[in-house]
Amino acid sequence: MSKSLLEPKLRLGDLLIQRGVLSEENLQFALQEQGENGGTKLLGEVLLEKELCSEEDLLECLAIDFGVPYVRLDNRMFDPKLFDQIPREFIEKYTVLPLFKVRNEMTVAVAEPTNVFLIDQLRDVAGCDIQIAIASAKDIRRMVQTYVPNTRVFVIDDIIDDASADTVELIEEQIEDIGNDTDIGDQSPIIRLVNYIIYNAVREGASDVHIEPTERQLRVRYRVDGALFQSLEPPVHLAPAVASRIKIMASLDISERRLPQDGRIHVLMEGRPIDLRVSTLPMSFGEKIVIRVLDNRSINLSMQDLGFSAEVLQPFQEEICKPNGIALVTGPTGSGKSTTLYSALNSVSTMEKNVCTVEDPIEFQLQLINQFQVNEKIGLTFASVLRSLLRQDPDIVMVGEIRDEETARVAIQAALTGHMVFSTLHTNDACSTVTRLIDMGIEGYLLGSSLNMVLAQRLCRRICPKCKTTYEPPRPMQLEMERMQIEVDEYVQGKGCKRCRHTGFSGRIAIHEILVVDDDLREIIASNPTRSAIINHARESGMLTLRYDGLRKVREGITTIEEVVSVSNEGWLPKRLRD
Repeated sequence: MSKSLLEPKLRLGDLLIQRGVLSEENLQFALQEQGENGGTKLLGEVLLEKELCSEEDLLECLAIDFGVPYVRLDNRMFDPKLFDQIPREFIEKYTVLPLFKVRNEMTVAVAEPTNVFLIDQLRDVAGCDIQIAIASAKDIRRMVQTYVPNTRVFVIDDIIDDASADTVELIEEQIEDIGNDTDIGDQSPIIRLVNYIIYNAVREGASDVHIEPTERQLRVRYRVDGALFQSLEPPVHLAPAVASRIKIMASLDISERRLPQDGRIHVLMEGRPIDLRVSTLPMSFGEKIVIRVLDNRSINLSMQDLGFSAEVLQPFQEEICKPNGIALVTGPTGSGKSTTLYSALNSVSTMEKNVCTVEDPIEFQLQLINQFQVNEKIGLTFASVLRSLLRQDPDIVMVGEIRDEETARVAIQAALTGHMVFSTLHTNDACSTVTRLIDMGIEGYLLGSSLNMVLAQRLCRRICPKCKTTYEPPRPMQLEMERMQIEVDEYVQGKGCKRCRHTGFSGRIAIHEILVVDDDLREIIASNPTRSAIINHARESGMLTLRYDGLRKVREGITTIEEVVSVSNEGWLPKRLRD
């Protein structure tokens, strides 16, 4: 590659403005800051320090200006055999990464494309022609640390550049005589790595952490807003030590690697307690570990902020304030059922009422509420705890989940004897809940007498407010809006930015449908109806479906049609609009 190809055609500031990444005002501000520093810092460094643009924006502009490609590195983009041609010392010193070689030309990712002498050095070391691509220095170092062979101990400091892992403190009892694996797990770099994984998960607002050993890497992924994204790639040889450290924290058997194990970890982060639920499962290349993060700070106990529309919130509040009956919240795992129930309990609990919960496990500690933990290993099931609880003079009871006929019968008995019962069930929609309980073996006349309400819900990702922009959705999606008679002035979506990790979404909002059991529906339920009969009644009574509620949030610019369609079944147009 000739050096002329590496000469920029425009100044960086002008190029950023031309591409719409930077405004003229921000450029002048950055130039002024650069001047006040005596010109010791590059313009790009000032822009990054002041968060006026992202590193990716800078690199993409440089790549275009130099006429070379910009790449986001991952493990599928390079050939490990090339590491034999360029020494690790050279790779680390100049922050480069060989990607692939075609005939006599090797493509190498570099962090400093302006260093024209680096091309000549690469050519001499590799013994072939060099084609460069631009990548961030952080990405290159991460790939080098993960994949380039090295006998030295993994240095966790290289990936902790913006947070202190020491802010995570384990709450544990003294553990003795736990063998050689404990020595591995207690090495300082491993402790810091595990602490950082936990710290970063909480900071990112992750609900789950997936630690997955593969043939070539130890992959760490976070679930944020319902979607997984990759965060770290520590060397795969650290997998056993990481697993041992987490097992020590969760008081699990570190010598058992053939069977699944479950446990809990209690940690303090920045002075506040956080609970972690740990699940391990053997795989081909080690044990996969999934950690559920239960952060009290992330739970929203205000129903007004959960995304309820007025047509759903009003009847929901009326039903949960009744003196007796059953109120059910349904949906798949991870649809926010527990958060909705906690919010409902929080709104009805007072010093004058005895509010109790039966949970497996207890996810969040609530004030003024007595919470009881199920332990099926010793026979302490939902049904047995609930039976005992009814002798504790409760006013309101929350059952974490109705899993079987026995639990359902005890819940109905509690409702018929003057208690208000909240619980959850796994069904696809509100109407299916009635037939699910009948299929469990509950007689229709008992269910009709006790059931007050079923709320079905899903979670849709919110459009990122920072990168929100208008767009034209596919025609089939627009036809769905027209079918529901919802008019939209303009459709919006997230373009993708650093704040939302280039997903276009930040946070989630719930969509709902509520089936209120009136006198007519009680008679229908008493006759052991089919799902179609329940749906016909719901349609005639004007029930708003999940799909309709979600599409109204599309009109409000909260989420996208694609999100709503992906989480909801096809609904019907409310009767009052059809008429």
